[in-house]
Amino acid sequence: MDAEETVGAGALATHVELVEGPDPELAATMGFSGFGKKARTFDLEAMFEQTRRTAVERSKKMLGKTDESPVLVEAESSESEDGSNEELIGPPLPCQTSIQGPAEDTDDDDDEFIGPPLPPGYKDSDDDDYDDMQEEDNNPVKKIPDSHEITLQHGTKTVSALGLDPSGARLVTGGYDYDVRLWDFAGMDASLQAFRSLQPCECHQIKSLQYSSTGDVILVVSGNSQAKVLDRDGFPVMECVKGDQYIVDMANTKGHTAMLNTGCWHPKIKEEFLTCSNDGTVRTWDVNNDKKHKGVFKPRSVQGKRVIPTTCTYSRDGKLIAAGCQDGSIQIWDRNMNVHTKFHCRQAHAPGTETSCLTFSYDGTVLASRGGDDTLKIWDIRQFKKPLNSVEGLSSFFPMTDCCFSPDDKLIVTGTSIKKGGGNGKLIFFERETFQKVYEIEVTDASVVRCLWHPKLNQIMVGTGNGLAKVYYDPIKSQRGAKLCVVKTKRKARQAETLTQDYIITPHALPMFREPRQRSTRKQLEKDRLDPLKSHKPEPPVAGPGRGGRVGTHGGTLSSYIVKNIALDKTDDSNPREAILRHAKEAEDNPYWVAPAYSKTQPKAVFAEVESEEDETDNKPEWKKRKI
Repeated sequence: MDAEETVGAGALATHVELVEGPDPELAATMGFSGFGKKARTFDLEAMFEQTRRTAVERSKKMLGKTDESPVLVEAESSESEDGSNEELIGPPLPCQTSIQGPAEDTDDDDDEFIGPPLPPGYKDSDDDDYDDMQEEDNNPVKKIPDSHEITLQHGTKTVSALGLDPSGARLVTGGYDYDVRLWDFAGMDASLQAFRSLQPCECHQIKSLQYSSTGDVILVVSGNSQAKVLDRDGFPVMECVKGDQYIVDMANTKGHTAMLNTGCWHPKIKEEFLTCSNDGTVRTWDVNNDKKHKGVFKPRSVQGKRVIPTTCTYSRDGKLIAAGCQDGSIQIWDRNMNVHTKFHCRQAHAPGTETSCLTFSYDGTVLASRGGDDTLKIWDIRQFKKPLNSVEGLSSFFPMTDCCFSPDDKLIVTGTSIKKGGGNGKLIFFERETFQKVYEIEVTDASVVRCLWHPKLNQIMVGTGNGLAKVYYDPIKSQRGAKLCVVKTKRKARQAETLTQDYIITPHALPMFREPRQRSTRKQLEKDRLDPLKSHKPEPPVAGPGRGGRVGTHGGTLSSYIVKNIALDKTDDSNPREAILRHAKEAEDNPYWVAPAYSKTQPKAVFAEVESEEDETDNKPEWKKRKI
């Protein structure tokens, strides 16, 4: 022990000796009896030794339960008894495969680990899962989430518009019944009811609905000429201005002048969106400026004449704007140069048909087009003269039949239309590279109009011709979305709510306010005669304009006033001069109305009043009186 440690120990011992004997005077001074007793001493080395032994015993018990090798136990105990952190001396411990075996058995309840260790070339279940994943990556059909479905009842007419926000929390549907319905997957239960229904464009069919890139506003394109922007809960934010239809050059008008066909948001700029119309223009807009469009693109035919765009879209990076036109052409502009097209194909689809959908792939190099000539084509925009692949015989009766890419860009999906009683509408999946039909889903006994494959949820939304919006999902491959609402049980209606809905209480429905039924007057008078109070009570004066068939003194109605004051007036006003002069004496005696107003400005009479003939003859001179 060092000198410093010896000094410290001696000081500690001295301190203990000082406080060993109780001092009664100090205890009395401090005020309580326990002061000054012997201090407790601690042996730290003994405490550490006891702790070490306890740990060794516990470790022996734990190792004995797991039936481990005694060599390992002895090694650990000897190491713990030494109390040093030095490494073990001697050969290494034997292979611990026998020790690890039971541990693996405890984790795996199904298969016991019996026998020698597995050879290195053996494939366990993890390898099988890995092979399955590789096979699924090579076969995109296995990624289609169609094992489960839910049906949302939008209405009875065609669901012509679908939109999902980027997070996949809310779905919006629109149809030919002018309604827009908002569905919240997290807020719905198994009854699958929309939380809001509205008609934002009055009596116009809804053509297109889309959430912005941030998901806070919705673009509504309908059959009128003014697109609308609603917020997330369906309240109006902005409405585009209507253009002047009498101006020939559509670039000089502030907005569209004819029915809209479709619209979409810019993928990068959250305030900008695109619309196309029957006035022959494609216009870009800014949400913050509803007074005028942002830019105008005018598609032209081969002869340079105006042609109507039926669909339009942005590229994935937002640098290109593509439009499908009624003459069968597809025209693509640079977003910043609206005069000449950057790419165009004149014979993309049959002339006179309505190209219903254009959509870019996720890698941005391929464009898919769904034509009104019952075809689906895929184009490389770098070689835009002829399609890479095409398929025919896909019937389409609606000007908004969709096509879309799968999230991994390996499949293209579109729907088919059918006539009433002509079978089932189908959702058909084509492989992008070979354009072979690899899968199909029979949706319902009506046309399939809209289809949407959300990349984050991995769920497919379908809008049909009989007012249904179907959601296809897989419990394993899909995320959130429809999986949130199907697990919630239907909420029971509260009893109080049903009572308030059944009965509508008005003041006059209560007994205390209900007026007695009118009986005959004679019977009522006979009853009043027998009543001692009513028989002596005088008749009250007439209150109000008139009651009980009696008219008030001044007449309660205009007709009674006319009868009382005008029709019963017997004065004869056939001579208007006499009628006026009847008030002459009263006006002369009491000049109240006219004379005071002209008292200061009335001119004085210049000529004397004309006297009677006798007075005139009296006042004549003598020479006039003489007779000649």
